[in-house]
Amino acid sequence: MAEPEENGAREQALRRLKAQRAFRGLLVTAIGVIALMIAIWALSGGGYFWPIWVVFGLGIALITTAWQAYGPREREITEAEIEREMDKQK
Repeated sequence: MAEPEENGAREQALRRLKAQRAFRGLLVTAIGVIALMIAIWALSGGGYFWPIWVVFGLGIALITTAWQAYGPREREITEAEIEREMDKQK
């Protein structure tokens, strides 16, 4: 039987892999939507580049999703960190 710590690490790795897969799916979708919006803009005569708002919105979604998928990993709080924090409060 797996240790509780191993189960926690496995669950964390599984969440991370799912987040990475979701990011890749969102990236492919975003590229397609942006390309479509730019094509519509170009075919309608150009002018004010309104697709920038679509790019901006999808960019925010991509950044937050990428941070969840590839950003800093969660780690256990060590006993040394707890001791240091307790020493600060004295």
